[in-house]
Amino acid sequence: MTERGSRVLVVGSLNVDATTYVARFPAPGETIAAHGFQTALGGKGSNQAVAAHLAGADVELVARIGDDANGRLALSVLDGFGLPTTGVERVAGAPTGIAQITVADSGENTVIVAAGANHELGPAVVDDVRDRIAGAGVVLTQGELPVETIERLAATCADLGVRFVLNLAPPVVIDPAALAVCDPLVVNEHEARAVGIGAADGDADASGPTSLDAWRAFAAAAVGTVARSVVVTLGAAGAVAATAEGSWTVAAPQVEAVDTTGAGDCFTGTLTAFLAEGRPVAEAARIAAVAGALAVQRRGTVDSYVPRETLLDTVARLDGTGRPDGTGRSEGAGGAA
Repeated sequence: MTERGSRVLVVGSLNVDATTYVARFPAPGETIAAHGFQTALGGKGSNQAVAAHLAGADVELVARIGDDANGRLALSVLDGFGLPTTGVERVAGAPTGIAQITVADSGENTVIVAAGANHELGPAVVDDVRDRIAGAGVVLTQGELPVETIERLAATCADLGVRFVLNLAPPVVIDPAALAVCDPLVVNEHEARAVGIGAADGDADASGPTSLDAWRAFAAAAVGTVARSVVVTLGAAGAVAATAEGSWTVAAPQVEAVDTTGAGDCFTGTLTAFLAEGRPVAEAARIAAVAGALAVQRRGTVDSYVPRETLLDTVARLDGTGRPDGTGRSEGAGGAA
């Protein structure tokens, strides 16, 4: 199946990733030797746009880059994926955003981001692309943009009746009115607690429960109070999803992680692509969990994302627990998965 769904408009960050591979993370003040290095496309906006494109969506990316070598690298990579770049504009005098990433042999990573030209994605950009928003099936953005831009985008989508998906990563402080229109709000465990989902007595730093069932209950309670719908990603454990119709747990396939960099972006972009073609949230989340599991088994960010055919072939061999003996399912309450 290769047909495209409704258009996905991604208004998001674009970086170039400089990734160093090490046996372990250095202690403060310590110098260690790396055993690998690569430069590649990154940034949550561009990562999620590529993931959605590979998953079968008709994607348009609105982003900003510098007039520098890194900007030219980013455009060439996007062109290589066949992703339209008409919405990616150069900013004179500004560097392209950079992410300095360190990946340990355990698969875990650290990331330091210098936003560069991404700062130029101000609220006025939303007004400039209002017609593109109106023509989209889903609009997707992330916490890496200026807060005012995220809030203007949410308000514009609400005004035009366009579905708005927000991956609140990093967990910046957003007006509750903007969160309220998210459908879904996509967050990990830490980000969820930052907006009051799963936080013990309002303490975003509390560890809280970790089971999928507990997080499903928290996500369900946030529907209609925090956002229209909620998806919480929980790493190797999987994810939970909740809408007004019900709530679901999605177990992730059990794999050996080589590099977790960009796996959350792969999940979010894939989720959005399948929402755009009309799949229910639970089904889209189940497919996205498989996409993320496939991504962590290879090094890199967008280079680790698989095409739609490979993804759906894998989903067809898996059930919700990762056993290769079913067609894939999510367990839920209050609605059909």
